[in-house]
Amino acid sequence: MKQPLSYRDAGVDIAAGDQLVENIKPFAKRTMRPEVLGDLGGFGALVEISRKYRNPVLVSGTDGVGTKLKLAFAWDKHDTVGIDLVAMSVNDILVQGAEPLFFLDYFACGKLDVARATDVIKGIAAGCEQSGCALIGGETAEMPGMYPEGEYDLAGFAVGVVEKDQVINGRNIAAGDVVLGLASDGAHANGYSLIRKILDRAKPDLDAPFDGGKTLREAVIAPTRLYAKPVLQVLKKFEIKGMAHITGGGITENLPRVLPENLMAQIDAAAWEMPKLFQWLQQQGQVDTQEMYRTFNCGIGLIAVVSPEVAEQVAALFAELGETVYRLGAIRERNGSEHQTQIV
Repeated sequence: MKQPLSYRDAGVDIAAGDQLVENIKPFAKRTMRPEVLGDLGGFGALVEISRKYRNPVLVSGTDGVGTKLKLAFAWDKHDTVGIDLVAMSVNDILVQGAEPLFFLDYFACGKLDVARATDVIKGIAAGCEQSGCALIGGETAEMPGMYPEGEYDLAGFAVGVVEKDQVINGRNIAAGDVVLGLASDGAHANGYSLIRKILDRAKPDLDAPFDGGKTLREAVIAPTRLYAKPVLQVLKKFEIKGMAHITGGGITENLPRVLPENLMAQIDAAAWEMPKLFQWLQQQGQVDTQEMYRTFNCGIGLIAVVSPEVAEQVAALFAELGETVYRLGAIRERNGSEHQTQIV
């Protein structure tokens, strides 16, 4: 007689999955919003739209963390990649004027390490708290043979809501408008295939003092900044005509996504100092300056385009709310086929 087999014998531990759900419940509970109906663990999550909206439009976004996860595996650092996961989607929907409502995650691995997965999802909950977004559920998939030992993948999506007549789409941007930039907290979650190649080439001492008391390791793995709370506060008082989340493609490729075809952004490279991390990456990788601008955020995590009449007030309010703000340049008429963003 052959030995009876169980799901656990095949590599899937249901008890471990149940334990993970219990571990994360208190962290998810802290993110709850009054619109959420029911508790974590149902087959689907129920969320009603607040009655404060007259003509609500739902805005959704989805993303992952990319190859930054390879550094999390190598450095056994799992408590902040969840923040990255939330930020990559929440910042995307935010730039259309949406207030983040809820977030769901997908965590996949070959063999579930409950402690490691708990760290990851604690980070997801922290990102949701930072952005005022409810973590209402997700999926944990244990799939033997699909992933190398000790590795996992992350994906997630966010849903937000905005009044239909307040959707930010860039259509009102005009020549003469001012381009403001909000500082990033590092490389966020983009360009890590190049970062890892540079680290392999340079072989630096990752734990040596590097910048402002941080080690190089800490600077490289720093999580993505979430801009939801300050941006939503500014929108209560001022019109922002267009916003861009500076992710893959950098300033060069992301800002044109919100500009009318007949306009371009003239950005002054001297308006801000490229942070030390990016200076180090450029030097060690001998990366061309324009390649830097279209690969990394180079210190600017989010861009807002406003009319010149309110630019100083908007910048002052962002600063009051804790953001570092730069006046990057201005919008002008586009000549022929020139690129919609020039950094000079």
